[in-house]
Amino acid sequence: MKCDMLCKLFLLISIVVSTSAKDYQKPYIIYMDESALPALFSRHHDWYTSLLSSLSSSPDEIDPTHLYTYNHVLNGFSAVLSQSQLEKLEQVAGHVASYPDTFGNAHTTYTPKLLGLNRQKGLWPRAKFGDGVIVGMKQHGLNISTTDDYDSPRDSFGHGTHTSSTAAGSPVRDASYFGYAKGTATGMAPAARLAMYKVLFLTDTYGSAATDTLAGMDQAIADGVDILSLSLGFDETSFDLNPIAVGAFAAMERGIFVACSAGNDGPRGYTMRNGAPWLTTVGAGTVSRDFAANIVLGNGTLTVRGKSIFPEDLLISRVPLYFGRGNRSKEICNGYSLDPKDVAGKIVFCDFVSEDYEVNTDEITQAGAAGAIFSIGPGALRIPENFTIPFVAVVLEDGDRIKDYLLKSENPTVSIKFLITIFGTKPAPQVASFSSRGPYQIAQIGQSYLLGDYKLESGTSMSAPHVAGVAALLKSAHPDWSPAAIRSAMMTTAYILDNTNEPIIDMTTQASGTPLDFGAGHIDPEKASDPGLIYDIEPEDYVNFLCGMNYSANQIKIISGRSNFSCASATLDINYPSFMVILNKTNTTSVTFKRVLTNVADGPASYRATVTTPSSMKAAAKPSELWFTSKYDRAEFNLTVEISLEGSIPRRNYIGNYGYISWKEINGTRVVRSPIVSAYAL
Repeated sequence: MKCDMLCKLFLLISIVVSTSAKDYQKPYIIYMDESALPALFSRHHDWYTSLLSSLSSSPDEIDPTHLYTYNHVLNGFSAVLSQSQLEKLEQVAGHVASYPDTFGNAHTTYTPKLLGLNRQKGLWPRAKFGDGVIVGMKQHGLNISTTDDYDSPRDSFGHGTHTSSTAAGSPVRDASYFGYAKGTATGMAPAARLAMYKVLFLTDTYGSAATDTLAGMDQAIADGVDILSLSLGFDETSFDLNPIAVGAFAAMERGIFVACSAGNDGPRGYTMRNGAPWLTTVGAGTVSRDFAANIVLGNGTLTVRGKSIFPEDLLISRVPLYFGRGNRSKEICNGYSLDPKDVAGKIVFCDFVSEDYEVNTDEITQAGAAGAIFSIGPGALRIPENFTIPFVAVVLEDGDRIKDYLLKSENPTVSIKFLITIFGTKPAPQVASFSSRGPYQIAQIGQSYLLGDYKLESGTSMSAPHVAGVAALLKSAHPDWSPAAIRSAMMTTAYILDNTNEPIIDMTTQASGTPLDFGAGHIDPEKASDPGLIYDIEPEDYVNFLCGMNYSANQIKIISGRSNFSCASATLDINYPSFMVILNKTNTTSVTFKRVLTNVADGPASYRATVTTPSSMKAAAKPSELWFTSKYDRAEFNLTVEISLEGSIPRRNYIGNYGYISWKEINGTRVVRSPIVSAYAL
């Protein structure tokens, strides 16, 4: 009897749980076949809402909620549905696919000058906008006119609004960040018109929903924008599951250039986001400007310059300097290690721990100290939130000098002057420590992985709008250029040497970076406006690429929006301005790439190939000279790359080697350069 009652109770609970699970509602993105529109309806929107209203089967069931109808980025809509409602919808004629909603993460005044843009000459005055380029941007979902409706958990110093103005915007004179970086703030394309689309809302996720992201992109396409910039990214999946990849394909087909940030998961390799080849993916680099504080120990015994963005014009004079000598926990300012009686009113020195150690600023605040000096690694991330009280960061070498002074002084004191901006710092640019790195893992094919090359480096959430602004200039100066042509011009003219004429270095290691760190290089807008040759790509080429990746017909339909296509020309080798060789469980391989170059200069031109490679890489272009009889004339070449590396095969995060192929204009000055990279598959 007891067992019988328990079994019935368990059965009842199971039924309740099962029913509850079936009734639980969540948002979905629904792909539909637009050709299946019943004759009864004149608009797809009316068909979709009618379908939703037919899904409830009982008065107790919660009705579906329609979220968005998508007219451009995809054929379909989004809605909040229960499992049972979804199952009914999936039986409707014309249903293609359903995906649960997902969430993505939201990844300065000086940069136009750094990039060489000049109001009086060059690309700026040549790009006459008038009725021309509209720049559509989706930076953290912030409206450019107000930030009251969104309190960013990370960018609490107005980063979003500042970011929004980097692509376009009229000059603002005497702009600064609490006195740092005083100057004229202007966008990359100050005459362009700017439209903002809110896709990120203040919720417990702190993320951007795929349904909202697609809606923003859909509206931007409807508004006729020429450029899109997205400083956010979703977890990497196949392209049909990635809302940015899907929306950007539709934008690309309409001639819209799409710039996306690579992400902030560096310095590890294989971490870049937004790697679809129809996107222009942008990493982060430093500029030749720094924000500093001057440190004077004792009566001038030692002077050190540190980094700080403490937002106050403050001079601290002869304040006691505390160091928890002899207690390692106190020396490195571990949590709850400092005694308020020891540090109250003093500046605390926190010793270096490791390159990737995150300093504990909260410990200084809770202990009641007046401020702190942190000895950190070169790649440590410094953000405004770290500087709520007077903090200064110093490099390890200077930190050791300060520690030496502390160990030799009975009554150490320190004076600190804040609010110092330094221009012309060297070396610059550097690859930012947090910038995500390539290669990009984009598909699994059988037992091997196909990885795409990292594309472009410039500056991640801040970098994408910079590139979008430059793209706006190029689009205005060359309205007939495709998004691929604009990307090619940026990549093949980018520079790879810093302002000391040495290779761009990695901020974390202080060693020379590689194309998997800085991509094609640092953007040069003036040279990009006159590249000589470009690698162009048609939308059909991307479909052939998806076929080559073994995507199913349904997946290709979702990504491209096409019902009628052929995979007869399937290929993994599209006309991209870089060359990636994948080493799959081997140290040696040989690959031949086929490329087509288009002459975009006025009149005939000729170019000769120059290949620069290490001894473990051989590369040869055939033919080695290309001749163009007129503008828009095309010429083909093959590049054969042979890799022969010594040693054991590493497990991950390892670039094999790299070189460059440069097409140099004969009797001219133009150089069209592309990286050649080998990397090990994961």
